[in-house]
Amino acid sequence: MIAFIVIITILVLVAGYIFYGKFLTRRFHLDDTVPTPACQINDGVDYVPAKPSLLLGQHFSAIAAAGPIVGPILAGIWFGWLPAFLWIIFGSIFIGGVHDFASLVASIRHKASSIAEVVKENMSRTAHVLFLIFVWLSLVYVIIAFTDITAQTFKTVTSDMAFGPGVAGSSVLYIFVAMVMGVLLYKFKLGVGLATAIFLPIVLFIVWIGPHLPQSILNFLARIPVKQWDILLLIYCFVASVIPMWLLLQPRGYLGGWLLYLTIAISLVGTLLGGFSIEYPAVNLSGMQSIVNGKLVFPFLFITVACGACSGFHSIVSSGTTSKQLRRESDARVIGYGAMLLEGLVAVLALATVMMLPKSAEMLKSDPNLIYAHGIARYLGLVGVGFSIAFPFALLAFSTFVYDTLDVCTRLGRYIFQEIFGLDSRTGAFLATTATLALPLLVLMVSKEKGYLVAWPIFGTSNQLLASLTLLALSVWMVKTGKNAIITIIPMAFMLIMTVWSLILQILPFINNFPNWIGGGAIHTDTMISGIFGMILLVLTIWLMVETVNVLAFKKKSELKPAARTAGGK
Repeated sequence: MIAFIVIITILVLVAGYIFYGKFLTRRFHLDDTVPTPACQINDGVDYVPAKPSLLLGQHFSAIAAAGPIVGPILAGIWFGWLPAFLWIIFGSIFIGGVHDFASLVASIRHKASSIAEVVKENMSRTAHVLFLIFVWLSLVYVIIAFTDITAQTFKTVTSDMAFGPGVAGSSVLYIFVAMVMGVLLYKFKLGVGLATAIFLPIVLFIVWIGPHLPQSILNFLARIPVKQWDILLLIYCFVASVIPMWLLLQPRGYLGGWLLYLTIAISLVGTLLGGFSIEYPAVNLSGMQSIVNGKLVFPFLFITVACGACSGFHSIVSSGTTSKQLRRESDARVIGYGAMLLEGLVAVLALATVMMLPKSAEMLKSDPNLIYAHGIARYLGLVGVGFSIAFPFALLAFSTFVYDTLDVCTRLGRYIFQEIFGLDSRTGAFLATTATLALPLLVLMVSKEKGYLVAWPIFGTSNQLLASLTLLALSVWMVKTGKNAIITIIPMAFMLIMTVWSLILQILPFINNFPNWIGGGAIHTDTMISGIFGMILLVLTIWLMVETVNVLAFKKKSELKPAARTAGGK
C-alpha cells in the first residue's frame, strides 16, 4: 500500500527533525541571546523579523517549486521507486537538510550576507567570482529545463487528456489576475485577507474556464508549437525579471503558494485514504538504458532526483531573503532544516504518482507534469471531482510552481550577472536579463529532442554540484571558526564524488565524437550542448577545489584561528 510508504516517510522525517535537527542545533551553537541581523538592522524593508510560522511558509514556497516533483517522477520511472525513495529520505535528512541549515546559519553569522559573500570572506576573490559564474550557469540550466517542461504542458496531448490549450489559456488569465491583485494591494492598499478571499475563488474559476474558452481561442492555442511556447515563456521571464516585484512576482507567488499547499493536502489525503496499491516495480534498472547509456544507478540517481533530496538553489534562498527575516537563531532549525524535510515529503508524494501505475501504463510515456496531474486527478476523483476539472487544475498548479522557479531564477541570474560585470544601471539590468535568457533560448531552439530531457541531467548535475561547492565553502568557514566540520565535509565529499562522476560520464560522448566532428562528420546537437556545458562546469569545480586547498593549506595559521563571537558575527 502506498499509504504505508507515506506513513513511514512522515515518521522517519519527523524523527530526523527531532533527533538529527537537535544534534545540528548543538553543533552550530545556536544562541538566542545573540541578536540576528533581522533584529539588529530591522529597517522595515529587507531586514524584518518574522514569526517562524510565517517565515517557514514563505521559505518553503520559495524552495518547493517543480523540482521535487519532476526529479522524483523521472527517477522513479528510470530506476524504480525504491532507489528514489531511499535517496529522498536519506538525502533530505543527512545532506539536503544539513546544506540548507548550514547555509542559513552561515548567512546570519555573516550579517545575512549571500552565500557568495560567505565564499568571498572565507576563501578568496577568485573563488567568489568562480562561485558566481557557477551559480549563474546553474540558474541558466534551471530556466532551460523548466521553460520546456511548461511548454510541454501547453501543447495539445492525445486521447482524453487534450487539455493543453485550456491550461495555456488558464495560465495567461492567471498571470493577468495576479497583476490585478498586485495593483490593488500596492496602489489601492487592499488588505491581504480581503485580497485572498477575492482572488482565490477567481483562480479556481480560471481553472474551470480554461478548457471552456471559445473554441476559436483553443484552436489558436493548440496550433502554437512547443518551440514557440518556449520563446513566449522566455519573454515572460524577461518581463517578470525587470518589472517591480509587487506587480507580478509577489502576488503570483502568494497565489501559487495556496495552490502548492492545496495540492500537498490533496496528495496526502489521497495517498493515505485512497487505498492505492503499489503497481510499479521497486527496481527498474533496465529503464535507464536510453537515458544514461546503461550506466549503473550510481551516480545518475542522485542528479535525477535532484531537488527532492538536496538542492544547491536552496542556499541562495536561505542566504538571500530568509536570513534577513530570521527572528532568532534557534528558528534556523525549523526554517532551514524543517523546510527541506517537508520538501522530501513533497518528493515522496510526487513519486507516489508513479508507484500507483503499472509498468505497462501508457501514462508512463508522458511528461512528468502529466503523470503528476494524472495522480492528483485520481485523488480528487475520490471525492467526486470530475477528471475534466481535476486534471486541468493539477496542470495549472504545476505551471504555477514552474512560474515560481522561472521568476526567481531569471531575477537572480540578472542580479549575479550584474554583480560579475558591474552593471548597476537600469540599462545594465536589461542587458543582464537578456544575457541570462540568451543561452536558454539558444539551447531550446537547437535541441532536437524534448528540451527538458536534454537539460535535466546537466541541470541536476549543476544543481547538486552547487550544493557540493556550497558545502565545501561552509566547511572552510567552519574550520576557520573552530567548529567540527565533519557534518558538512562528509555530505560534501559524497555529493562531489557523485556529481563529478556523472558530469564526466555526460562529457565522454562529446569527447568521443569530437574527432569525428572535426573531421567533418555529424555530431548530435544535444550531445554537443551537454558536453560543452559539462566541461565548463567541471573546470569551474576543479578550480574552486584548488582555491579551497590554497586557503586551507597555504594560509597562515593565524588566519584559520576562530574569531571572537559578536552580535551578528561568526
